[in-house]
Amino acid sequence: MKLIIVRHGDPDYKLDSLTEKGWREAKALAKRFKTWDVAGCYVSPLGRAKATASVCLEGTGMETVELDWLQEFYYQIKDPDTGEETIAWDFYPEYFCANKELHDPYGWPDTEVMKTGKIRHYYDEVTAGFDKLMLELGYKRREGGYYDVISHNDGNYVFFCHFGLMSVLTGHLTGIAAPALWQGFFCAPTGITVIGTEERDPGKASFRVQVFGDARHLADEGEPLSASGYFTSMFDE
Repeated sequence: MKLIIVRHGDPDYKLDSLTEKGWREAKALAKRFKTWDVAGCYVSPLGRAKATASVCLEGTGMETVELDWLQEFYYQIKDPDTGEETIAWDFYPEYFCANKELHDPYGWPDTEVMKTGKIRHYYDEVTAGFDKLMLELGYKRREGGYYDVISHNDGNYVFFCHFGLMSVLTGHLTGIAAPALWQGFFCAPTGITVIGTEERDPGKASFRVQVFGDARHLADEGEPLSASGYFTSMFDE
């Protein structure tokens, strides 16, 4: 099985849709999407993800399944320095690096700062929803992070969602704390992360990231990367 997790195009957050650039990015992505053998598509309920999916699926006859837990992981916490409301991943480097409990792949939602926003509750909603879907697709989550293979599945499944949520799912599957991915990785709009199963031990599966944030479809069309979600200048081939 391969999970293809797609970040939406360059966002117009005010309209919850795409900017003019975002629509161009989605069209570039659609050319790539149409080369894939897709077994199923899932989409966030938010407009920017649905808009990106609509461009990719146009003319294919495929439909998407909307899943509430695929929405952006935008839940608020109290900023540890100012006490003001802030998004759960918005830490300055000094605080994040000094608080090693945020690097704990299983315990980070239970840290004091995350408790100010009930992040454990929201994290469990996402991972429970995801693992319910995996069970429907033939893979049952076990304690420790691996999956029992109930029914082997070679399908490719596409998820149109958001960078914060992509990081939560990637961390859940690989044993990496989501804050480490939020802080240390970037995925440009319409970037693609591919996570595949490895079934080296019969009846058991683990997941491995094959690519993270790949956006070569934009380079192929001469479309520069968007820096949405990044805080300095971008490298662009």
